Parts: sequence; structure tokens; C-alpha cells
Amino acid sequence: MNRILLFRFRPGVPIRDVEETLHLAMFAVEGLAGRVRVGLDANYLVDEPSRSVLIDEGSFVGWLIARVFAALLAREFGEPSFTATRPRDPHVLTTASQREEVCA
Repeated sequence: MNRILLFRFRPGVPIRDVEETLHLAMFAVEGLAGRVRVGLDANYLVDEPSRSVLIDEGSFVGWLIARVFAALLAREFGEPSFTATRPRDPHVLTTASQREEVCA
């Protein structure tokens, strides 16, 4: 099963604000799982040109981050401002990391 979530954002949603929301989600998960575990297990990619964020939810930490991130996005920008889907290519995070550094 594909463990990557792809968040895409409508025009008008500031991607820099989206990235800050992702970091806020990660801080929240640090309170639940610990800073070291988040540092080791959190894998994501913010792709500004495509207005998207990829989150690897293959670990418990990644799973938590994705859910907290989605909840914060819905509150901050509204549910219609983004979609969350599973890409068809399960290696999309690995492929994307070859183009750009994946943050961990």
C-alpha cells in the first residue's frame, strides 16, 4: 500500500504559509512522540512550483503529522483550499528527492 500523501493547494493559498503550517504540525507531534523521533521519522517535501506537499506516512510519526497538518490546513485555509490524495507512484517521494532535498 502507498504510504505517501500528496497535498495540493488551490491558487491563492500562500505556499510559504502552508510550509509554516506543516512545521506547526511537526511541533505538535513532537509533544506526542518526542523531538528525536520526529527528527528521525518525519519525511516530507514542499514543492513550491507544483503547489504541493508530500508527506511520508509510513511511520507512526508521519501518520500523525499528516493528520495534524490536514486539520490545521482545514482550520486555517478551509477544506476547499486543498486536496489530499495518494499518488499512483508509491516511489514519488524518492523520485522527488532526486530533484530536491527531502527534509527529515
